[in-house]
Amino acid sequence: MTHARPTPAVLFQTARDGASTTSNEMGMRPMQERAYNKRGEQYLLIKSPPASGKSRALMFIALDKLHNQGLRQAIIVVPEKSIGGSFGDEPLSQYGFWADWTVKPKWNLCNTPGADDEKADPSKIKALGQFLESEDQVLVCTHATFRFAVERFGVEAFDDRLIAVDEFHHVSAGEDNRLGNQLTEFIARDKAHIVAMTGSYFRGDAVPVLTPEDEAKFEPVTYTYYEQLNGYEHLKALNIGYFFYTGRYLEAIEHCLNPALKTIVHIPSVNARESTKDKVSEVNEILHYLGKWKGADPVTGFELVAMPDGRVLKIADLVDDSDPARRSKVLAALKDPAHKNDRDHVDIIIALGMAKEGFDWIWCEHALTVGYRSSLTEIIQIIGRATRDAPGKATATFTNLIAEPDASEAAVADAINDTLKAIAASLLMEQVLAPRFTFSPKNAGPLPDFDYGPEGYQEGKANVGVNEERGQYHFEIAGLVTPKSPEAARICEEDLNEVVAAFVQKKSVAERGIFDEETPPQELTQVAMSAIVRDRYPDLSTEDQEAVRQHAIAALNLTQKAKSLAMDTVDPADGEQRANTALLDGVRQYAMDVRELDVDLIDSINPWQAAYAVLAKSMSESTLKQVQAAIAAKRTKISPEGAKDLAAAAVKFKKERGRLPAVTSPDAWEQRLAEGAAAFMRFRDEGRYE
Repeated sequence: MTHARPTPAVLFQTARDGASTTSNEMGMRPMQERAYNKRGEQYLLIKSPPASGKSRALMFIALDKLHNQGLRQAIIVVPEKSIGGSFGDEPLSQYGFWADWTVKPKWNLCNTPGADDEKADPSKIKALGQFLESEDQVLVCTHATFRFAVERFGVEAFDDRLIAVDEFHHVSAGEDNRLGNQLTEFIARDKAHIVAMTGSYFRGDAVPVLTPEDEAKFEPVTYTYYEQLNGYEHLKALNIGYFFYTGRYLEAIEHCLNPALKTIVHIPSVNARESTKDKVSEVNEILHYLGKWKGADPVTGFELVAMPDGRVLKIADLVDDSDPARRSKVLAALKDPAHKNDRDHVDIIIALGMAKEGFDWIWCEHALTVGYRSSLTEIIQIIGRATRDAPGKATATFTNLIAEPDASEAAVADAINDTLKAIAASLLMEQVLAPRFTFSPKNAGPLPDFDYGPEGYQEGKANVGVNEERGQYHFEIAGLVTPKSPEAARICEEDLNEVVAAFVQKKSVAERGIFDEETPPQELTQVAMSAIVRDRYPDLSTEDQEAVRQHAIAALNLTQKAKSLAMDTVDPADGEQRANTALLDGVRQYAMDVRELDVDLIDSINPWQAAYAVLAKSMSESTLKQVQAAIAAKRTKISPEGAKDLAAAAVKFKKERGRLPAVTSPDAWEQRLAEGAAAFMRFRDEGRYE
């Protein structure tokens, strides 16, 4: 018997103020203007969500570097050919800019030149070499082509040129990531300009995108999901939810695939446990569920399926790659600019590995993903497919259809690990979509442009400031360590999402936080987060590292605690949907319910409690018991590094309370400190720290 059950979705509502779709006198939207203002930087990192206009932002910046900053050429590097179309000709002067963006067909190595177009060498690498020797200014190629060209010609061949890397999260600082190593070489030579762009600046494999010393050389431009979605004209709500099923996903998909919604379906990889290993048959079963197959449209290649109500669905199959000509026809039809604004052009897209990034279908209302996605990057990119603004599109939905672990399966531990990743990602999505938090010590005073309620800012009281327009909140936290260096201040202002991403994707932390009831919250919030901050930002002072840790934990905990108060999104006064997000309301309510926000309170809250609640609602009691047993069975002892951190916390404990922590204390955190201090002494005596 197959069944599917939903978890309560996160509902994110927006103000729809139209700000993110409004252009200035040069035709730039807010994100583009923000990036263009930093156009003089040699190394620029643009972090903004899908549909915010990163491609056009790069055009503005590249044209300025070519015409006003003395650079010879611009090379646009994309992860796959399908994204190259985003950098085609654009008549920017029609919208107020001082130049147009043009790319000769032969230099867009992601496209096939027309019959009448001048052609470059058939070898993409040789073609790039020809471009470097030419007087032309713009070339578009894939990551792979660029990587091999650098190996052939050397980094010095790219001096005085702009290298723009799209979907930058594909790069990493890992030893086996050749493109990441090449970028390090470019930075070391310091004669090229680099613009890096991404909608999700973190990787699912926990390998950093850049080394800390290289990342420090980039000037960041951050434009949040909140700013993007809140500034839309039409889209006002985003639902994020999970369906758990037993049996085959093909029998459960009918519970969450609504043919009335414009949908992208991501079927599982053939290597995933959910896959039947026959991807073509899986697509056929989905078509059969939807209705009666009527053949393929001869012009577009779309599959035609007649529904019981007489409506004919047009479905783009991007899974079957057995016929290259048919596949090319389907892709060409999807990218046909003549139908960009035609809502009825296609109804459903079924994909495997495609349509996750660099794919612009503004009418998509539902992103349905089958199987676990351990990579947060991938989840964010998929959600981005559904969050384009379009007329008549008020709601977008992301649904993950994932297998519920069977208590009888021997592989339950692996299944739970995957579930933990999915839950962690769902938690983080709330943080990604959350308004920006600003923290300051108690009684530091009000911030300009923040509303502190009818009575205003009151010294000595629990003050919470709100800037609804920017989606920002100001909290005062007693005992908060403030960042001293400009870099630490910037991290606390702009990069907390990346810090939290590293935290929730650390499997051992998630397992203990959710299922190990004996783990004191402080071991997660202090020890585990301290280690992550220390690894990411080794050049920060100890005080600044602590400031970043406190800010990250505060943001995560406030978001999670607010969730439980943010479920009712209807105003009881008039029955209408609230104009802003439920999350915003919940954050404010929680803050007002707490008499005094202090560091000890923030550290003593387990940020995984919300995740456990989701699991509890979605799984049987027997499954949860088995999960807890599996986690308890593999609980590890204190490591030497963990002992060192606990010993440091024990020293702080002694300074504050005038005594050493006691292993017999009824307080679990004090017990853990005592155990850690004892372990540290043992490891030191054994010479483990030499």
